[in-house]
Amino acid sequence: MKNLGFLLLIAGFLVGAYSTALDTEVTNWTLFLPAALAALAGVVIIKRQASGQATSESVLTANRAELTESLANIVRNLDDLISASPAISVDRLHGEIDTRLRDDLRRFADARESMIHLFSLQTYADIMSDFATGERYVNRVWSASADGYDNEARTYLEKARVQFKDASRQLEVAAR
Repeated sequence: MKNLGFLLLIAGFLVGAYSTALDTEVTNWTLFLPAALAALAGVVIIKRQASGQATSESVLTANRAELTESLANIVRNLDDLISASPAISVDRLHGEIDTRLRDDLRRFADARESMIHLFSLQTYADIMSDFATGERYVNRVWSASADGYDNEARTYLEKARVQFKDASRQLEVAAR
C-alpha cells in the first residue's frame, strides 16, 4: 500500500510538472488538477501507512524498551565518565563520548516519537527538552575536549548528567 502511495505521489508530481511545462502562458488545468489530486492521495496513503506502523503495539512496546534502556545507559555511562574523569585526559574524552554515548543517543532519538503515543505530547515535550539540552551539553563537552579545554569539558559533563537524569526520572514517572 505504501508503494502505491509513492507511485501516486511520483506520477502526480511528474504529470503536474509536465502539464505546466506544455505552455508557459497557460496551465492545462484538465491535466494538472487530476495530477495534483493523485499526488495528494499518495501523500495521504503514505502518512496513514506510517501512522499505522508507528502506533502498532509491537513498535510501541519495542520503542518503550529502547527509550528506557538507552536513557539508563546514557546516565550510567555519564556517571562512569565523571567518576573516571581525573584518569581520562581531556584529549581522550571526546573519543570516550563517541564510544560510550553515541549509540544510545541515536537509539533514544530514533524511538522518541513513540513517547507521544505511549504517554502524551506534553510528556514528550518535557522529556525531550531535558534530553536535547543534555545532548547539546554532551556535544559541547566533545568540542571542548577536542579543543583541549579541560575545565569546560568537565563542567558540561556534569551538566549533561543532570539533564539526562531529569529526563530519565520523567520517563520513569510517565511509564508507571
